[in-house]
Amino acid sequence: MENLYHQTNRLILETQELFHRLESSKSELVEADVQSRILTISQNCEHLDILVHKEPVSRRNNAKLRVDQLKYDYQHLQSALRTHQQNQLRRLRVEQEREELLNRRFTRNADMNDTTILIDSSIQHQNSLQGANRGVDDLLGSGASILQSLREQRDRLTSTRNRLTGIFGSLRLSNTTMKYIEKRLKEDRYILYGGMAITILIIIIVMIYFS
Repeated sequence: MENLYHQTNRLILETQELFHRLESSKSELVEADVQSRILTISQNCEHLDILVHKEPVSRRNNAKLRVDQLKYDYQHLQSALRTHQQNQLRRLRVEQEREELLNRRFTRNADMNDTTILIDSSIQHQNSLQGANRGVDDLLGSGASILQSLREQRDRLTSTRNRLTGIFGSLRLSNTTMKYIEKRLKEDRYILYGGMAITILIIIIVMIYFS
């Protein structure tokens, strides 16, 4: 019994020293060594409980007190190991939550960047539409100016025809000359109307394309 008692007591002291290394190094190998030693101490204490009853009556009480002290130290080591493991789990959980938080922030920033890109695209699209509208307005303005110019040309041709008719009538020109002049005026009128129709058609096509 004495040999087992001293062996167990020495094992407890060595395990207490390992706890200092365990807190500083946080090594899994050290933790496994501590667990193995605590298991051995537990087995030794159970064996010493049996041996106590085999001691002589005069030494039994003293032997029992010494074994109880070993059992108390064993329970202290077991409690310390359990606390260490809980702290390790708590630190691991905190690190995992921090990683998740960082990933969540990164994802949120990415979503915000995607939203910003969508907003920028919408703004660019709106600016393009506004530019197209301005282009259509300019084109309509140009078309209106062209139509007005064609109207003025038509009025001038009509006025010129009337004047020429009067002049040629007063000069009594031949019918062939008069017909030639009327034919030329009619061709100019067709050119005028054709130009107006083409301009209106172009304006309609542009409005349909941008609508």
